[in-house]
Amino acid sequence: MQRIDAAPPPEEGINLLELLQVLAKRKQFIIRATAGTALLAALISLTLPNVYTATARILPPQKDVGGGLASLLGSAGALAGMAGLGGMGGSSDLYVGILKSRSVEDAVIQRLNLATVYKTKKPEDTRKALEGKVQLQIGVKDGIITISADDKEPQRAAQLANTLIEELGRTSVRLNLSKASTERIFLEKRLDIVKNDLYKAEEELKSFAQTNKTIHIDSQAKASIEGVARLKAELASKEVQIAALRSYQTDENQEVKSLQSAITRLHQEIGVYSGSSGSGEGIPSVGSVPSLGLRYARLLRELKIQEAILEQLTKQYEVAKLSEAKDSSAFQILDTAVIPTKKAKPKRSLIVILATVTAAFISIFTAFTSEFLERMTEEDRERVADIRKNLSIRSLTAFRN
Repeated sequence: MQRIDAAPPPEEGINLLELLQVLAKRKQFIIRATAGTALLAALISLTLPNVYTATARILPPQKDVGGGLASLLGSAGALAGMAGLGGMGGSSDLYVGILKSRSVEDAVIQRLNLATVYKTKKPEDTRKALEGKVQLQIGVKDGIITISADDKEPQRAAQLANTLIEELGRTSVRLNLSKASTERIFLEKRLDIVKNDLYKAEEELKSFAQTNKTIHIDSQAKASIEGVARLKAELASKEVQIAALRSYQTDENQEVKSLQSAITRLHQEIGVYSGSSGSGEGIPSVGSVPSLGLRYARLLRELKIQEAILEQLTKQYEVAKLSEAKDSSAFQILDTAVIPTKKAKPKRSLIVILATVTAAFISIFTAFTSEFLERMTEEDRERVADIRKNLSIRSLTAFRN
């Protein structure tokens, strides 16, 4: 007997006509929900106040700011940069950090009476409101800082952006001047000590030369003395730099660590000079009168050291005075904020469109869900009831525990 296999049941798939049937059946609900939401969104958007945005742009100082003057005083060493010859540096992040500082925010709040404008009672709430009104952006390629300020009043929006720039300039100048003033005062005290030491060294050498007129040293001794004097002058310069830095930095600062390494290296180089000579002081044999010659070499070396130190510190002192004399911030204002003539937000048409599209999707989803619930079999309804029951029991148990 021939066996005949039954044909497999047709595969179930999405029936587009059935979907369209559901949409046609519930079109009134979808249209009403979508239209109602669109109308409500339009009404709400009309009640929102207009917000105006004013924009200003500044250019932070570049790395070569003051390059001509820095080149002229380049021999002053690392203190030229430390003394503020390059301003606050070329970092846009640094200026953004200053703009976000509490001191700048409080100054802007006080000048524009923002506590009354924003109707806040606590300073923290006023700062938070101000931060919500201001956006700061840094250009990826050019580093230009863009300051955008929002406000319901177009004039106040421009005033807010410009006031932020003014307070940024005042704060950066104050920081530069405070730093330069500390360094100048420190250098002045150090220069007085060095001048006094130089005068003593000159008088001692003069007195010794007058008493012992026949003493002289050869070229090798002179070269050694000048080498030691140069190293010790550089060492003194580094010590002045690190002492000035430590007046407002900690030992963990990278520049302090770099100077400490340089000082250690100079001590080692001076030790090499001292270890290679018979006297242990970097002074080789000085002729036929060893005791007088050695004494003369020591006095000459001390004089050379004090002269070199005075030269270094004088240049550093001039750099500090120039930095202190600067009366303006190093950044440049590219665009001041002007009073905006067009509102920036709210974008009412976009609000209505997004609300309408969202309502349409939600209403369509609700329509299909309702149709599915209507077509459920008794078996599926029992399963749903069982799921609800189990969920409610577990929720009560968890709450009691």
